[in-house]
Amino acid sequence: MNAQAPLPARTAAWSEVRCVASTISLAARRRIHLRHEHVGLCLHFADGTSAPVYRETVVDRVPTDPCVLVVAFRLRAVRGRGHTLFRRESVLNTPLFVGFPGFISKLWLANDEHGVYRGVYEWDGPERAQHYARSLWQVLALVCVPGSIHYQVLPGLRRDDLLAAPERLEATAPKDFEAWWRLVATS
Repeated sequence: MNAQAPLPARTAAWSEVRCVASTISLAARRRIHLRHEHVGLCLHFADGTSAPVYRETVVDRVPTDPCVLVVAFRLRAVRGRGHTLFRRESVLNTPLFVGFPGFISKLWLANDEHGVYRGVYEWDGPERAQHYARSLWQVLALVCVPGSIHYQVLPGLRRDDLLAAPERLEATAPKDFEAWWRLVATS
């Protein structure tokens, strides 16, 4: 399920084009929302890092096959105040993901202690989540440190259930207990 490689450039490009078209439709129907419910919540991971949520994007859709997707990357040449600027402009990236089939929600996490950004998503369908992650890779590679893009698909989980009880991962996720993606606590 977790082939850590980008899709071919042409396949990813077509996926992004379809996504942007779908985003326009969702926006026209007012189905995309910026919520504040989780903004400020700090997520702590098994690798000892933590980061606060700075934005939450949600689409009006209920998953039938829920999963959580965690994506991580480190931006090239972004330091100091550059992180603040990135967080402000990142809302412009919304059309690159919100229209993908199966997208439910995204928590945007600020950079952690190592300059790594994460997105914690809820998706309808693990295969759809993986397709998105592998498509997004092509776009991220343009601005990221080589080798810093990673993702993990966690089938059978709702995002809010995971936030409420991170120990749920012990029963459903790979047994890598020090993993960068393994949520261990919220505060």
